[in-house]
Amino acid sequence: MKIEHIAMYVNDLEAAKEFFIKYFDAVSNEMYHNQRTGFKSYFLSFEEGARLEIMTKEAMEDTKKTLTRTGFIHLAFSVGSKEKVDSLTSKMKEDGYEVISGPRTTGDGYYESCIVAVEDNQIEITV
Repeated sequence: MKIEHIAMYVNDLEAAKEFFIKYFDAVSNEMYHNQRTGFKSYFLSFEEGARLEIMTKEAMEDTKKTLTRTGFIHLAFSVGSKEKVDSLTSKMKEDGYEVISGPRTTGDGYYESCIVAVEDNQIEITV
């Protein structure tokens, strides 16, 4: 078994797509648009691993995203080295994203940083 894809609703579909292309080298398919329901989505593929489906539709409910809520809490991207974690974290910080931890080695041995990005969702960058 493997995770085929993960999906997330966003308000600004194009901005979310550009974020993942810019920082994580995502490759996007053509937008799917259901004219009847107003639903739109992109599937984003990465060098390896599961795909990410980003979706939007009218009348979205946008609740506060606290860091200690239940449910899905972050997307983690492995970038291959400590140096890449450091440089991508620095680049995202320069671009105005909030770094909430790291880069650091966690108690369980991961070298990572955590960023709040894409409509207040947490992104983890790890080796």
